[in-house]
Amino acid sequence: MVPHLTTALSGPLLSLEKRMLSDIPKIEHWFRSQWLEYASPFYASVDLRNSGFKLAPVDTNLFPGGFNNLNPEFISLSVQAAQVAVEKVCPEAHHLMIIPENHTRNTYYLRNVVELVTIMKAAGLDVRVGTINPEITEPTTFETHDGQKLLLEPVVREKNRVKLNACTVDGVDLKAFDSCAILLNNDLSGGVPEILKDLEQDLIPPLHAGWHVRRKSQHFAAYNRVVADFSKLLEIDEWLLNPYFETCGEIDFHARTGEYCLALKVEELLAKIKIKYAEYGIKQDPFVIVKADAGTYGMGIMTVKSPEDVRDLNRKARNKMSVIKEGQQVTEVIIQEGVYTFESINDAVAEPVVYMMDHFVIGGFYRVHTGRDVDENLNAPGSHFVPLAFEKPCTLPDCTGQPDTVPNRFYAYGVVARLALLAAAIELQENDPLNH
Repeated sequence: MVPHLTTALSGPLLSLEKRMLSDIPKIEHWFRSQWLEYASPFYASVDLRNSGFKLAPVDTNLFPGGFNNLNPEFISLSVQAAQVAVEKVCPEAHHLMIIPENHTRNTYYLRNVVELVTIMKAAGLDVRVGTINPEITEPTTFETHDGQKLLLEPVVREKNRVKLNACTVDGVDLKAFDSCAILLNNDLSGGVPEILKDLEQDLIPPLHAGWHVRRKSQHFAAYNRVVADFSKLLEIDEWLLNPYFETCGEIDFHARTGEYCLALKVEELLAKIKIKYAEYGIKQDPFVIVKADAGTYGMGIMTVKSPEDVRDLNRKARNKMSVIKEGQQVTEVIIQEGVYTFESINDAVAEPVVYMMDHFVIGGFYRVHTGRDVDENLNAPGSHFVPLAFEKPCTLPDCTGQPDTVPNRFYAYGVVARLALLAAAIELQENDPLNH
């Protein structure tokens, strides 16, 4: 079943999609030249917002956790991309250990790990899942929400390598496991555990891709540069693809310090967006999203429409904004131009999330939320996922069709997602401790 996709098809975005379709050779050549210069992240997912007048990324995750939400018909794309990605990191790879997040109670997340294992096995690797969760001291089988089984084995360290010990599970003898590469599906929000430090094995993504180092503001600073180049190539206004942003570096929501800085930046950013809205004749009210500069899982996020919204936060709002995943305190925030989403599925607000492996788009899904509005963060409890409603993979735009035909809309999404991926590649290169 392909869910019905409703989307805003008026305004400049349509002409932007036309421009992309008429310039496919130029765009793809430009991307090829960029990937000669920068190493693509192993995998990533990009949250997009499509407001009809603007199509922009609002978040890029380098440890994507929703492989179970991709359209299973396109798994061959994932397998081919995985083969390319693994060959680049470890051409001799035969064994691959996946290290997931520690939260084993989230059976949907575990289903994502099952899917990752399936993809990597289909790519020709012997795969086992190791856990660094201190509570799991022996091989343990977990069940996902849909009845799939996942064996997690405790990781052990020997000198500068991490391995899995030989064991017997359900009468099956498993040999000791020492892999060339370790695939992290754990975003290291709480820092790098000792067991993963100074390993001689290849860690993919590298440790400096984790949220203990990464900052959204660095990512979007790199994205500014990418989109400036790309917009020159297409002769378009880069704002159509790029959300403005500011940062506030020393904030303590509990102690109420940094509120003045935050209110001032909100005011300045709203004024900038207002000018653009006037230029394009946009009638909606501008808004910004204030969120933790590090971290994920949709925690520490609020929609703001005036400086007053952040001046007098009540205790509940301050508590919500002050802590993110694994109890990490928020001291830095990014203030990002809000992009309305005018896409909906069955009358519920939706936003596309595009998945990539190496530099290939492999699919995606809609994050849908029945309880949220067009100007709110949808990555929140109560959201659900619908595999992207496209008949063909986005690698095959229909050059004879209208810009708003299904594969063409997905082509535009794939282009913008890859711009964000390129920004992540630049960000990783610049954060690499070996380059300093």
